[in-house]
Amino acid sequence: MPGLLWVPAAAAFALIALPVVGLVLRADWARLPDLLLSESALTALRLSLETAAISTVLCILLGGPLAAVLARGRKRWLRWIRPLVLLPLVLPPVVGGLALLFLLGRMGLLGRVLDTWFGITVPFTTAAVVLAQTFVALPFLVVSLEGALRTAGDRYEAVAATLGASPWLAFRRVTVPLVLPGLASGTVLAFARCMGEFGATIAFAGSLEGVTRTLPLLVYLERETDTDAAIALSLLIVVVAVLVIAIARPRGADGLR
Repeated sequence: MPGLLWVPAAAAFALIALPVVGLVLRADWARLPDLLLSESALTALRLSLETAAISTVLCILLGGPLAAVLARGRKRWLRWIRPLVLLPLVLPPVVGGLALLFLLGRMGLLGRVLDTWFGITVPFTTAAVVLAQTFVALPFLVVSLEGALRTAGDRYEAVAATLGASPWLAFRRVTVPLVLPGLASGTVLAFARCMGEFGATIAFAGSLEGVTRTLPLLVYLERETDTDAAIALSLLIVVVAVLVIAIARPRGADGLR
């Protein structure tokens, strides 16, 4: 490996690591246990973990088939679908939240129908948090899984077809096992993104304690009144994210066998 690559690589690592170091140095370690064990912090942590888990499951159930269609589909119009699927990656999250609000709000395209016909209100509920997290995290899983599907190719499914396997049987018994590492990576990224979601959540779900106030929203709220609490909660989010990535990330993603 060229030695010159170490310089920009070190600068990139410093850009990521040093802000975290700054949080560690600024934290009030004497108050840290009390700040992290406060009722508001524990409530926000529980809500974040629950909604992130539900959102990740939705990403798998919806994003898995979508990735398969994008990777294996032969229709020409699919090339226009992919940019829309990846749109949440580049949109400001608050714009995504507003889009969800104008779709599912009481005066929105679907929200008006849900409210009038079924008496269902989605915004500013826990369900709104789940939808906001799913909206921003879904492309992470789709990109990872679509890449794994394209890398694996379709030759093994073709062989299975010649042996009499139906498309569904070949997909379930051949394709899925081949792309499990990609699915695992996408799942980890989606969960971590859900845990850190802020903009779409506050625009679509608001900040109601015990209902929609996740950890990132609590950090934003505490920074206005208690900087030490905001730093402590920020460190908690960093630790949870690192643990999720370190524990759940497949070994093959690090070049290990």
